[in-house]
Amino acid sequence: MTRFEVGERDFLLDGRPVRLLSGALHYFRVHEAQWDHRLAMLRAMGLNCVETYVPWNLHEPRPGEFRDPEALGRFLDAARAAGLWAIVRPGPYICAEWENGGMPEWLTGPLGRRVRTRDAEYLRAVDAWFGRLLPQVVARQCDAGGPVIMVQAENEYGSYGSDSAYLAWLVDRLWALGVRVPLCTSDGPEDHMLSGGGVPGVLATVNFGSGAREALAALRRHQAGGPLMCMEFWCGWFTHWGRAQEPRAPEEAAGALREILECGASVNIYMAHGGTSFGGWAGANRAGELQDGVLRSTVTSYDYGAPVDERGRPTEKFWRFREVLAGYAEGPLPQVPEAPRVLADPVRAVVGEWAPAEDVMAALGGAEVEGGGPATFEELGVDRGVVRYRVAVPGPRGRYPLRVRGLRDRAVVWVDGELRAVVDTEDAVVGEVAGPASVEVWVASLGRVNYGPRLGESKGIVGGLLHERQFLHGVRSRGLRLDALEEAGALARVPFRAVEGAGGGAGLYRGTLTVAGRPGDAGLALPGWRHGFAWINGFCLGRYWDEGPQRTLYVPGPVLREGVNELLVWEWEGAPAPVGEEAGAPGLYPCAAGR
Repeated sequence: MTRFEVGERDFLLDGRPVRLLSGALHYFRVHEAQWDHRLAMLRAMGLNCVETYVPWNLHEPRPGEFRDPEALGRFLDAARAAGLWAIVRPGPYICAEWENGGMPEWLTGPLGRRVRTRDAEYLRAVDAWFGRLLPQVVARQCDAGGPVIMVQAENEYGSYGSDSAYLAWLVDRLWALGVRVPLCTSDGPEDHMLSGGGVPGVLATVNFGSGAREALAALRRHQAGGPLMCMEFWCGWFTHWGRAQEPRAPEEAAGALREILECGASVNIYMAHGGTSFGGWAGANRAGELQDGVLRSTVTSYDYGAPVDERGRPTEKFWRFREVLAGYAEGPLPQVPEAPRVLADPVRAVVGEWAPAEDVMAALGGAEVEGGGPATFEELGVDRGVVRYRVAVPGPRGRYPLRVRGLRDRAVVWVDGELRAVVDTEDAVVGEVAGPASVEVWVASLGRVNYGPRLGESKGIVGGLLHERQFLHGVRSRGLRLDALEEAGALARVPFRAVEGAGGGAGLYRGTLTVAGRPGDAGLALPGWRHGFAWINGFCLGRYWDEGPQRTLYVPGPVLREGVNELLVWEWEGAPAPVGEEAGAPGLYPCAAGR
């Protein structure tokens, strides 16, 4: 039995001072068949611990409906087998550039600003979720022979709120549910963040990317005793669609890591291996200092500029970090594992069938709801997916501007069956329309905000549809969840037709990719396709978008099989026409890294 404790100045492992050299690796962003390789890469870099968040919304997509929450336990078992300790950050809020910060839309939709507070309805939901999740953590604590040495309570709460009663309740529940290892909090190194997110008697840690001495000094002002730790050392950064990447030089990042260790602190490298936001789970942010500006959707790749890249390969940053960490390791570092197998030859897809968006909605969508105004995604039970709004412009009347007010995502607007505009501003002007007219607005989710005061905001159209200054009422709303395409028998209900004559329309396209020989990691390219999601053999690779900068989707080797593989592409805005030609045929390529 191993005992891990928080000492007066150090972490103690069976009474012996120990420094945590940890790295963030999200089990839900890595194909399970590749966990062992990625964990071995962390060990080879010189780490003795792995840290992971837990996304509530992934594992409870609907109230009381659970989807493989035991994945966390399997990952912790893999960490133990790799010789790593583990830090678990179960939330309930995680940020992580993940849809809605990991919180379920079915909770944030009705509760709004009441989440992450002492609100009784919110606490009941958290208690039920933790009651389902935490037994596998409790069973794998270090004093029971497992790898778990620390559990975090909430996440960066000082950047959001000041409800100390909520934080105290959360700590009490973690203890009551059997957590015996030390608890911690993590916040930015600003005074208001540390005071807002701290809990008396719980170890506080800080998050930063540089300026270790100043950040750790701020932590020490708020916590006179206990070990110093940077819970998130940001060694890179994430990327938004339509914006340039923000690389960080390996030498500079290694210098910042060295500074943390020279201060005597423990560290968790965020990210050690970023992986991929499969399944359309990438989140979004709002621009501006107060996060109240335009919506910026995060790309599918979560490479993050990490030392182990999206495909599991060591980067230059890996070697620089390994040099730094070797000086703090107990004994020689393990050998670096071989790089994952790569697909041998390019493979061009044969796309033979498609179904127009209207037919897919009719086959797989939820019930249509008619009301005075448009229903939100949350009211329709849509977490990730698309909502179609239909409304009539009365007439006769002249030409006036048609507006979409309170648009939280990206909309394709049709008037009398003709494409009129694609808009994505919060108060969007479509153009002038005369009445009578029939209007359809298809709104595709760009990901929910994962950080800041607009966390949990409703999606879709939250204001209304206006003709001149007049609201258009009698709006019919119907939603289609992304995961509806993955349910058993779903595709059999879709009336596919031959792709000939598709004309580049929006809809669901189906084809094949024939892999000769043993498969390996690849990248899926979709030249000429605009915006949507792609699946191979039922595995959702995530969002593609011609906005860039990401040009290919990472395909883990275990997703592919020798021979025929099924490709499914849900194109929201219009495929290249004709899709079977050279310019528009999707393809697998051996060396694409998903960026």
